[in-house]
Amino acid sequence: MIAEHGAEGRPAVIVVAPTGAEATREDNPAVPYTPEEIANEVIAAREAGAAVAHLHVREPDGTPSGDPELFRETIERIRAGCDIVTMVSTGGALGMSISERAGGLAAGPDMAGIETGSTNFGEDLFPTTPEQTREIARLAGERGIALEVEAFDLGHIDAALRFREEGVLPDPLRFNLVFGVPGAAAPTHRNLAAMAAAVPEGATWGVTAVGRHQPRMLALGALMGATCLRTGLEDGVYLERGVLADSNAALVRKVAELCATLRRPVATPGQARELLGLGAA
Repeated sequence: MIAEHGAEGRPAVIVVAPTGAEATREDNPAVPYTPEEIANEVIAAREAGAAVAHLHVREPDGTPSGDPELFRETIERIRAGCDIVTMVSTGGALGMSISERAGGLAAGPDMAGIETGSTNFGEDLFPTTPEQTREIARLAGERGIALEVEAFDLGHIDAALRFREEGVLPDPLRFNLVFGVPGAAAPTHRNLAAMAAAVPEGATWGVTAVGRHQPRMLALGALMGATCLRTGLEDGVYLERGVLADSNAALVRKVAELCATLRRPVATPGQARELLGLGAA
């Protein structure tokens, strides 16, 4: 849903994605691998203005992992150090089974991402069948974990609405609109407008954009009323052209500066919980 009367003055939730499944230390030496490294990056990002942490985990050599114990240790360390809202990925990495992708749910995060359809990912296919969506939703529901739909194309929003009609996805719906993945929605203002317009009344939406497209797409999202703006080394390893980010906190500070320019106050974790319809910490 696009804001009809402007977004100025509305708090913006900065989401930090400290490490993903693609970028490695060969791309940027600051990419964290271990639970301690990831947690330290998240705690510093919280101090810089992040209110939600979107989490993947890795083996010590940087291999993407779905190990529940790695998620548990990471989240325990984060919660010991700050009050940020924790969200695990159930997208995992290419080639993971659905049980591996669901590994983070056992760690008891506040939220989890969920895919509502398959998507092209460069030269590869990232498959998610309707049955797999239902299984992730069932596991999250049993644990009282709130869900955020990771929408890489307009059809993923339509699918989420069908899943809501089935009772698979409960209200309030939350959407993360993702742009710039090769083979999925291109990072254009027209695509952002179309996808934001498809978000139903009462739902929240945020923006994720890959690499060099991030500053422009986050600015557009902030102006259009996005609740969440995501940054972090999962999505881009450069602070600006030719300059590697030395931390996730540096990327968060850049988005916080954008919010200040556009007169969007940066939300605290408590405000993020309220905006996203989450329970108390």
